[in-house]
Amino acid sequence: MAVISRIISYAGGDDLAASRDFYVEVFGLEVAMEDPVLGLRAPTNPTAQVIVPPRGMEDPPPRFGIDVGDPAAVDAAHAEVVRRGSRVVYPLTDEPWGVRRFFVEDPSGTVVNVLAHLP
Repeated sequence: MAVISRIISYAGGDDLAASRDFYVEVFGLEVAMEDPVLGLRAPTNPTAQVIVPPRGMEDPPPRFGIDVGDPAAVDAAHAEVVRRGSRVVYPLTDEPWGVRRFFVEDPSGTVVNVLAHLP
């Protein structure tokens, strides 16, 4: 079983600059990444994060992400998803920004981004 290092929420992204200002000024989050998505984190708890992808970046868009800690755990989760017959809606991929991930649809239809940072 994977060791979950964080669960990441996703927000819509029609205006990334306005979203950045909102989360920074209202909640005090800090910008951790701006490309390819706006990534924000709590300064005192860097595992508390909000990701704002530009609208239309991913189809289907995930509702949240689960960071399983390392790429081998992503592979293990993917194998279990396939074994169970769950629907993979984005294939197992090493992204150019440094994560290994795939999207799976849970039994209720929620799309989940399963990921880990590459070494």
